Amino acid sequence: MYKVCMVSLGCPKNQVDAEMMLSLLKEAEFEITPAEADADAIIINTCGFIEAAKAEAIENILEAAEYKKNGNCKALIVTGCLAERYRDDVTEEIPEVDACVGIGSNQKIGEIVKSAIEGKPYNSYGEKTDLRLDGDRILGGYPFTAYLKIADGCDNCCTYCAIPKIRGRMRSRTVESCVAEARKLADMGVKELIVVAQDTTAYGTDIYGEPRLAELLRELCKIEKLVWIRTLYTYPDKITDELLQTVASEQKLVKYFDIPLQHVNGDILKAMNRKGDAESLSALIDRIREKIPNVTLRTTFITGFPGESEEQFCELAEFVKEKRFERLGCFTYSAEEDTVAATLPNQIDEQVKNDRMEQIMEMQLTIASQKNEEKIGTETEVLIEGWDDYIKCYFGRTPADAPEIDGKIFFLADRPLVIGDFVRVRINDIIEYDLLGELI
Repeated sequence: MYKVCMVSLGCPKNQVDAEMMLSLLKEAEFEITPAEADADAIIINTCGFIEAAKAEAIENILEAAEYKKNGNCKALIVTGCLAERYRDDVTEEIPEVDACVGIGSNQKIGEIVKSAIEGKPYNSYGEKTDLRLDGDRILGGYPFTAYLKIADGCDNCCTYCAIPKIRGRMRSRTVESCVAEARKLADMGVKELIVVAQDTTAYGTDIYGEPRLAELLRELCKIEKLVWIRTLYTYPDKITDELLQTVASEQKLVKYFDIPLQHVNGDILKAMNRKGDAESLSALIDRIREKIPNVTLRTTFITGFPGESEEQFCELAEFVKEKRFERLGCFTYSAEEDTVAATLPNQIDEQVKNDRMEQIMEMQLTIASQKNEEKIGTETEVLIEGWDDYIKCYFGRTPADAPEIDGKIFFLADRPLVIGDFVRVRINDIIEYDLLGELI
């Protein structure tokens, strides 16, 4: 029996694709191993969204190639967005790669890997629409947390983004399909479900003629074994009163909104092919906070978009200072080939981009620390994720923290606990973005 190791990079949506491919490989009688050194074949499931992600993917591919030279590995396969975006260029530029697999050929992963191991490698690129959106999965992370991908592709066509070219038009799953998978995940032991898509607020418009996210969330809340349900990637111009009311009223929906605003200046947003301005976005943030008390708001911004003036950047910085987001990420603009923004005049110097990004993140660290200090002395529910042997305490996440992107809480306990359980913790102190506490 051949052994296969999967290294998955990038976003949760890509992770779901990887988990589905792992299930297909198991069905094809491969043994799944987490150790690259033990594998007959290594699959690098790549992200190709921005330059930094491409660099990470190439670094991982080259590291895996060392196992072909000096280890057990007989085949190196590249899948995911980089494979879809650059296709045969991958095997031509990196000859150590034996097969490049576009997203539309994920269903053939078993035969492709077997052929590559046996010395008959080939590249394969199916139609983007051939990518299955449902199917069995082998979860790659914690067994009690899983992502539910409700759609793939995107119709927004932001001028800086290559995702529509890589993934195609938005394709939603039916409500019934999403709920059936969520039930299966819950039966597998999943307690926290995280709903994802390129734009979750657009979910359903392609098959129902109207957005159906709020309806889907209400149906998911009926699944008894689920405890927390979290939604990522909600777009500001599509957040409806129905969605806000649903999040406010449903107990299982954590009071957490992830809204990638990207900028607040009206002219920059228009150049990005996005809607709104500082005034309308400020009103949205105020409306969310009014309707959902104690909500945690996460957003992302881009600095150095082509033509961004010092005045426009200052408008963004002032907005961050005024609205005081609980969670915030900031990234420098990456000029991606085959995007409209890459052809725009007045591209910004890299140093200026970085300086502006660092200013935003320094400001956010102060805001986040102040908000965390306000939590000292309060109690919170915590999902236990593990034990830190170095500092001798448990760690986990609160409802206000999404995995990978947000902080953690480290806490002492006077008795052994079970990883994956929910407990109550009193917050005693902070370390920047993280919390310190003790079991109640």
